[in-house]
Amino acid sequence: MAATNRRVLLKSRPQGEPTRDNFEIVEHPIPEPKDGEYLSRTIWMSLDPYMRGRMAEAKGYAANVNLGDAMVGGTVGQVVKSNNARFKEGDFVAEYSGWQSYAVSDGAMSMKLDPTTAPLSLALSVLGMPGMTAWWGLMQIGKPKPGETVVVSAASGAVGSVVGQLARLHGCRAVGIAGGKDKCDYVVKELGFDACVDYRAAGTGLFKEIRTAAPKGIDVYFENVGGAVQAAVVPQLNDFARVPLCGLISQYNEMKMGSGPDWRLLLVKRATVTGFIVSDHFGQMADFWKEVPPAVKAGKIKYREDIVKGIERAPEAFMGLLKGRNFGKLLVQVAEDPTRR
Repeated sequence: MAATNRRVLLKSRPQGEPTRDNFEIVEHPIPEPKDGEYLSRTIWMSLDPYMRGRMAEAKGYAANVNLGDAMVGGTVGQVVKSNNARFKEGDFVAEYSGWQSYAVSDGAMSMKLDPTTAPLSLALSVLGMPGMTAWWGLMQIGKPKPGETVVVSAASGAVGSVVGQLARLHGCRAVGIAGGKDKCDYVVKELGFDACVDYRAAGTGLFKEIRTAAPKGIDVYFENVGGAVQAAVVPQLNDFARVPLCGLISQYNEMKMGSGPDWRLLLVKRATVTGFIVSDHFGQMADFWKEVPPAVKAGKIKYREDIVKGIERAPEAFMGLLKGRNFGKLLVQVAEDPTRR
C-alpha cells in the first residue's frame, strides 16, 4: 500500500476558465475505516463537465465543493480493508470518492462490480452515469419515434455518442454535431450515425450544414453544448419537437449569460424543452440495465475512452475537457487495473 493518500483539492474558485492555480495536490495519511466502513484504492476516476459547476460559489442543483476539499466525482476502486459486512477485501466497487487515491465509505452509495461481465472503467461511462444520462434523456424526454430525426451536440462524447446510437436502434435518423473531422469520422464510420456536422469547419455556415444533414427538420435535439450550436439548431426544430436539455458546456466558463437564440421560436413551434439531472432518476436504473448493457455486450452500442494516467494530471485534463480536447469518455487512471491486461 502506498504511504500516503494523494488528493486534488479545490484551492480557489475560478473566474471564467479554470486554471492550474485553482487546484492543489496534497498528500495526507491514508484514512482508516471505522465500524461499518471500508477503505478502497481508487483505480479509475471520471472527469465530467458538471464538475465545473461544483467549483463555483453560486448555488446549483447540488452542493458545491468547499475550498480546501477534494474535488468530487465518480470513481471505481478496489476494497483494501473492510469493516463492512457487505464489502470484502478485493471487491471492486463503483463509488463517488472524488479526486483522491484512497477513500473511506460506508457503502450506502456504492455498487459492487463484476469484472468478468464488462471492463471496470465502463461503470464510469457507457454503463454508468453518462450512459444512464443518454438513455433517460432520449427515451423519457425525447421519446423518439421511428423515422424521426434526432440531432445531438457533442456527439463523440460519453453522453452524445450513446444518444445517437440509441436513436439509430429505435429507427431514427441520427445526426451528430462535433468539433473536428476526426470526431465526425468516428461518429459516422464507427458509431453508425447517419451524418455528422463539424461545427468548427462549418463556421458561419453551420445553419446550412445542419439543414443539409437534417433536411426534414429536427424532431429531437439532445442539447449538450448551447451557444452557437444551439442558435443554429433551434430555428430548424419541427413543430412539437422535444429538447432534452442535458448540458451547456460552451457556457460553463462564462461569467455572465450571453444573448443566445431567440427562444420565442420554441413557443411558435410548441416545442418541449426539459432540463434534467440524471441523479433524480436513478430509480429507473433497472430499466436502463435492461436495454443498454445487452446492447453494449452485443456490439450494438460502441464506446471510446480517452485515458490520462496519474491523478496529478487531472486538473490539466479537466481544463481540456471544457475546451473539447478529449475524444471519448475522459478517465484518469489513478492506479493499476488488475483486471485489464
